[in-house]
Amino acid sequence: MGRQLGSTDGVPGDSTERQARRQVEEKVARTPQEPEQPPERRNRLLDIVIRQRRRILELESTAAGARIVDLAVGVLAERLRLSPTEAADQFRLLARTAGVSEADFAAELLGEPEPGPDSHAVPVEDRVGHRLWRAATAAGNAADGDAIAQAVLREGLAAHQACALVLWTLEPDGALTLVGQHGLTALDASRWQRVPPQLDCAATRAVADGNPVWWPTGTPPEDPAGRLPPAALGGWTGARAALPLLAAGTLVGAVEICWARPLETDGARLLRELAALADLCRRALRLQEDEAGGGPDAGDGRGLEAWLPALLDGLAGSVLLARAVRDDQGEIIDFTVSYVNRDFVDPIGLSADEVRGARLLDLYPLMGADDGLFGHALDVLRTGTPYAADRTVLLCLVGDVIVSREMDVRLTRHADSVAISWRFTDGADAPASLGAHVQRLGGFGGWEEDVGTGAIRWTDNTYDLFRLPRAAPPIALEDLHPRVLAEDQDAFAHLREALLLVGRAASASFRILLPDGGLRHWRTFAEPVLDPSGTLIAVRGVYQDLTDQYRTELVLHATRSQLADSEARADDQHQLALALQRAIIPDAPPLLTGSGLAAAVRYRPAEQESLVGGDWYDAIELPDGQILLAVGDVAGHSIRSVAAMTTLRNSLRGLAITGASPGQLLSWLNNVACHLTDDLTATVICGLYQPGDRTLRWAHAGHLPPVLIRAGRAQTLPPPNGLLLGVIPDVSYDEARIQLTAGDVLLLYTDGLVERRRAGLDESLRDLLRLAAVPQADVGRRADFLLAHCMPDTDDDTCLVVVELHG
Repeated sequence: MGRQLGSTDGVPGDSTERQARRQVEEKVARTPQEPEQPPERRNRLLDIVIRQRRRILELESTAAGARIVDLAVGVLAERLRLSPTEAADQFRLLARTAGVSEADFAAELLGEPEPGPDSHAVPVEDRVGHRLWRAATAAGNAADGDAIAQAVLREGLAAHQACALVLWTLEPDGALTLVGQHGLTALDASRWQRVPPQLDCAATRAVADGNPVWWPTGTPPEDPAGRLPPAALGGWTGARAALPLLAAGTLVGAVEICWARPLETDGARLLRELAALADLCRRALRLQEDEAGGGPDAGDGRGLEAWLPALLDGLAGSVLLARAVRDDQGEIIDFTVSYVNRDFVDPIGLSADEVRGARLLDLYPLMGADDGLFGHALDVLRTGTPYAADRTVLLCLVGDVIVSREMDVRLTRHADSVAISWRFTDGADAPASLGAHVQRLGGFGGWEEDVGTGAIRWTDNTYDLFRLPRAAPPIALEDLHPRVLAEDQDAFAHLREALLLVGRAASASFRILLPDGGLRHWRTFAEPVLDPSGTLIAVRGVYQDLTDQYRTELVLHATRSQLADSEARADDQHQLALALQRAIIPDAPPLLTGSGLAAAVRYRPAEQESLVGGDWYDAIELPDGQILLAVGDVAGHSIRSVAAMTTLRNSLRGLAITGASPGQLLSWLNNVACHLTDDLTATVICGLYQPGDRTLRWAHAGHLPPVLIRAGRAQTLPPPNGLLLGVIPDVSYDEARIQLTAGDVLLLYTDGLVERRRAGLDESLRDLLRLAAVPQADVGRRADFLLAHCMPDTDDDTCLVVVELHG
């Protein structure tokens, strides 16, 4: 019989199969022997019995697993004093962290591991689930924070040889307060009682980021990212981990664990285990605070420090305290309102009970728009810098309608919360007041008349339009007819007929004499009000005062002729300035070709013809053989600028005849600007080229430096000292000298060639040097190339002088 059972097919290594066979063999051994049956029939019967027995055992195992899970959850609820739902959530978290099935984890916790071929391969003391269970049980029965830290360090971290565990809670001011520790010296415990938010340490980094901080990070030692923070807890240099304590996504504290030696373990799995232990610490601390009357994650504000609600209640205006809510990655996704002050008034009319405990973006979804208050709240929480905005507009969603409230807003950080306060500046406490503001700003007054009873209702602004006190009886639409001027009687009559006889909406404009004798220009819009049967029951509409608009139109009409005269005079002055400018700066100046020097000059006017500027250039041969090269720019755009430019250009030409040096010429020209022009300033570059020795002497008065192109490389010449013209008289100007060689190209230009609104001057000059280095056939093509590719956006004139020395 034994050999026959041994030859029956089964699942190798299947404990259920072996158990079923063993039970059948025992049953057969105890059964009295019957007459011998054929072997084939006996084996088939045995196979059927074995399969049925195996199915029964599988069902019993499943039921036993469910029972053991329920038993483990019940024990967890009893030991940790949790509700069944909280205990089930905690059980699933521990099983997931341990990386085993819920049935295996329950068996471990209850000390009844399921039988199996590998059930004793790993000692119970080394199992993650068993460690977490022991830590949860010990922490749940701990008397204080130090006992919690000791229990978790002993039961949960002994296998990892951790040497210290420290617990902090997060205070409203962002500081961390020590509530439990084990492994610190008395001196360290005293020093780390309160950790200010500005201290750079592992715990504050974990709180600031909302994510675990792990050291070492795996980076080389020379990488600063792998070093300890400037302030390190204790003297351990092996390893450390700091984790935020989160309650429903809200930061409530931090835990730090230290090792004396480096760790040799799976960092990712260990970090999951540490996260579970941190949650155990947080739950144990919350239990103690719940017994004292409030937990850190209580949604009704019980966990707040007593002084903070008292302070908020004493503030004027509306104040709410909102705690950050984070996702699994530590990113802030919303805020939960944890407290509102006594004088709180909601922008959309919600009560304090409706606001308290709700999500901020659920209450005010339009806060999440670009540049909304939600974004400012994130910045305040991240940086700690308060935010203030006066007379800002908050968009609120009331049903399907978007309304706006004008208010002064302040945001400040308190630990992991932001306090948002506002004071309405629109003079109202409800969105309905917006209509009153629209009426006041637009000069509107609403009215409604009951056709049957003759009852009339006016809005407050309608009384203001009629200049009547609020106690005065409203005036009926029919009674307005005698007050309308005769010229407008027909328009008013058509309005009444459309409303009362035809039953359609209408509008009319008319002048009316008010009870106080004032004459006003009004427009009215009105519509009939019909019952379901189509019968007229009332008329309603608005009056709008357009008197100021009519007066403005009269004033505009009266000034049009004056404006036309002013425009004509301005055009004459503009044409004069253009003519003067063209006379000074001809469209096609001649090229200099003497002494081997070729020159090309270009002038590009501003894009707006109205901006007549003071840019000028000069390139002439003097009687002594020297060549004068000059570029200047008078500040401003007007005929005065053009006149000053004329004075400076002609004066420089005349002074250059004397043979004086460039520095002396600019000194004289500065005195001309100070004494012979009307409070104008200018920049100038003045150069004298000597063909005999190929030297260029030059001086400048606050102008952009020249560009020298030599051997295909462009660079700016270092400028000598020189103050711009017209500031103070009797100024001396230094000179610079450069020896030109064959092929050298020199650029003189005004700022209109390079200046751009969104770029710095250094960047603009780098672009000019890059373009200037591009080879060109001659100076004329080089000048045209630079004008075509240098595209400033400051609406300024541009002058350009290009000089090249031939061999």
